[in-house]
Amino acid sequence: MGIRFSLDVTRDEVKALAALMTFKCACVDVPFGGAKAGIKINPKEYSEHELEKITRRFALELAKKGFIVRDNLFRAGVDVPAPDMGTGEREMSWIADTYAKTVGFQDINAHACVTGKPINQGGIHGRVSVTGRGVFHGLENFINEAHYMSMIDWFPQSRLFAYVIVDGPTIYCQLHTCEKMLLPFCSVEPPQDGGKTFIVQGFGNVGLHTCRYLVRAGATCTGVIEHDGAIYNPQGIDPKIIAEAANGPTTPAADQILVERNILVIPDLYINAGGVTVSFFEWLKNLNHVSYGRLTFKYERESNHYLLDIVHSGLDYTMERSARAIMKTAEKFNLGLDLRTAAYANSVEKIFTTYADAGLAF
Repeated sequence: MGIRFSLDVTRDEVKALAALMTFKCACVDVPFGGAKAGIKINPKEYSEHELEKITRRFALELAKKGFIVRDNLFRAGVDVPAPDMGTGEREMSWIADTYAKTVGFQDINAHACVTGKPINQGGIHGRVSVTGRGVFHGLENFINEAHYMSMIDWFPQSRLFAYVIVDGPTIYCQLHTCEKMLLPFCSVEPPQDGGKTFIVQGFGNVGLHTCRYLVRAGATCTGVIEHDGAIYNPQGIDPKIIAEAANGPTTPAADQILVERNILVIPDLYINAGGVTVSFFEWLKNLNHVSYGRLTFKYERESNHYLLDIVHSGLDYTMERSARAIMKTAEKFNLGLDLRTAAYANSVEKIFTTYADAGLAF
């Protein structure tokens, strides 16, 4: 359950994002349901002390209504909040502390009531950057698939252009032009050696780490778009791939136009699932009360083996397996580049199967 602080928070948005989380968790086989929460404030207009008071009171109200309280019989997490827009490790630490010192004071698993915490509060290494890392691996899985690259007329000797949407405004239709809606402050020429290039819309936590991983892999960032400025190309942009690293950034009408233009849109419920995947790993760590690698580190070191990075390898495997499942469904139903339908079909099938096997569907 992502908790966001934003002036754009509405009841309808929270309902829609909660439903999206249900499908996202199912898409990547994370055994969580879907939930979302939000407070309609601009966190930049409040002091740290004021934000702490707001967050702790919100956490207390959630706990009083049973949203982050543990079941007294099974001691298993009912709802597991995590960071979202406008929140981070600091806010998650306040929530965990509020729960542990109030209704959860007798709960041995109190740290597992929330994820995205600092390391010293029961967090997990790599949680801050994992959504961006998931975007990178999601792109990698489809770029390395020759079948999909041929469908968008890209070949190894061609220059690939990717457009990454991270917490940006909704895209409606025209992506081949670059209207001067934002203040231009720099212009970057694309590389001349045929390398891969990309633009990031939204340069917060997810955008920063997505950019970092893509550049580390050899791609060139040719544009950055933020709310108060942009690096842009006066000739416009002509993307081959759009990665929806934000939640619900593309309208249905725009999505149809992009598919008709042979632009590969990697849907949000898959491409930005890295955060909830590693939140699941952190939750497991808190319930087990043992840090990953602690029991085997010395053995691995003395055996002249490197300690396996469990978090990153688990995320990489999850993204690869989910990508293969989406590709298989798209091929089965002859969906072409419509990966969104394939991803939703997988999620709905998993949810239905779960209900049917439990005897709750008739």
